[in-house]
Formats: sequence, C-alpha cells, structure tokens
Amino acid sequence: MNKHITKDQPHAFMRPYEKQAVLGAEGLSDAELLAIIIRSGTRDRDALGLAEELLTLYGNRDGLLNLMYFSQADFQSIKGIGPVKAAQLCAISELSKRIWKARAVHSTAFPTPSSIADYFKEELRYCHQEKVMLLLLDSKHRLIRSMTISQGTVNASLISPREIFYEAIRYRAAFFAVVHNHPSGCISPSAADREFASILFVMGRMMNIHLLDCIIIGDNEFLSFSEAGLLRDSSVQSF
Repeated sequence: MNKHITKDQPHAFMRPYEKQAVLGAEGLSDAELLAIIIRSGTRDRDALGLAEELLTLYGNRDGLLNLMYFSQADFQSIKGIGPVKAAQLCAISELSKRIWKARAVHSTAFPTPSSIADYFKEELRYCHQEKVMLLLLDSKHRLIRSMTISQGTVNASLISPREIFYEAIRYRAAFFAVVHNHPSGCISPSAADREFASILFVMGRMMNIHLLDCIIIGDNEFLSFSEAGLLRDSSVQSF
C-alpha cells in the first residue's frame, strides 16, 4: 500500500483498498467494496470494472440485493471471476442473509404478521423458485426454530402437512407459521394456497399446535392470511 496516501489526495485516483484506508469502508461505493473482495481483474478490466458488471448482471437494478441470490454459476458468468472468487462471493451473500435474519429476530419475538414477513422477506422476495419456510414459536410467540420445508419449481412446491407437524412436535411448538414466496411477485393466494392453509388450520386445531398465520411474500409486499381473514375459525388464538 502507498504509505504516503493522505486525506488530501484526490479520492478519484485511489484504488478501492487505498480509499478504504483513508475514508473507512463507509466511504466507499457498493462497487468499490465489491472490488476489494474481488481483488484482481483481467487484462481488459480491473476489479472495479468486474464489480460494476456484477451489480448490473442480467439487467438488474437492485444492485447489492440481487447479489444475495446469485449462484456460483451466476458469479462465474462474469469473465474474470473464477471458482474461488465465486465461492467467496457466495459465502458473503449467505452471511448477509444470516445477518439480516439475526437482526430481524433480535428480540426473538413475533408479535405481528409484519414481524414474521420482515424475518423472511429479504431471503424470499428475489427467489426464482417457490420456497416454503416454517416458523416454530412457543406460547408467547417467541422463536424456537425456523427452517426450509420445501423448495420447488418456478410455480409450485411439493410439501406434506406431515412434515410440518413432525417438526412442530419435535421442537414442542405451541404455534407455527408458514411463509412462502410467489416468484411472480403477485401476492394473491391461489386455490392451492387456500386449501393448504385450511388443512394446516384444521390439523393444528386438532393437535393443539395452532397455525398462527400463512404469509405470502411478493415483490416488496406480503399477504397475511390472518389479517385478510382467510383463516377459518376466529375463536383460535391468533395475532
């Protein structure tokens, strides 16, 4: 590193890691932060050029948010990013998702449908396949465990209620919520969504492990079956 870099030096002429040393990470753009991770470029483009291409890959406009859902193959589609760099970027993406979830559940409680949606929305809103998540809660709506139950095709998931209640009994849950995304971005429940929620509701009432909510995550919005009045029996405790 150039030992003579000072805060008076024009920032435009600094390489990203030099600029970070002077301004701190918060003073760098998204592309510059990515360039530090990528480290080196190709004969034709430097690391910053590769980073800028990553942020707009496939014509995406959401920049860093999209990186959270790129696969190893997506990263390697950029000339100059090989298996090692792609693996590092995948690891950072996964850490970002886990940090988001850790922050969302810092209080460990889910008092409202929106608190459940917030916990899952950044993980699900950009998924290209339908993914079904299970949230297990105690009698005070505090988190016991969350897990992926199913990941299907672009428009359907294969899932059995038995899998859900097996996990609920296994972890001694008092309540549970099921959250899934619609890759289309539309949050209108399908007939299959309604039927599945009805089955879970009735089975939960019979087993005294109550369905708290079914939530559909779309493009920056969500639908709560509980709030929409789509859960059948209002005498069962919900939000």
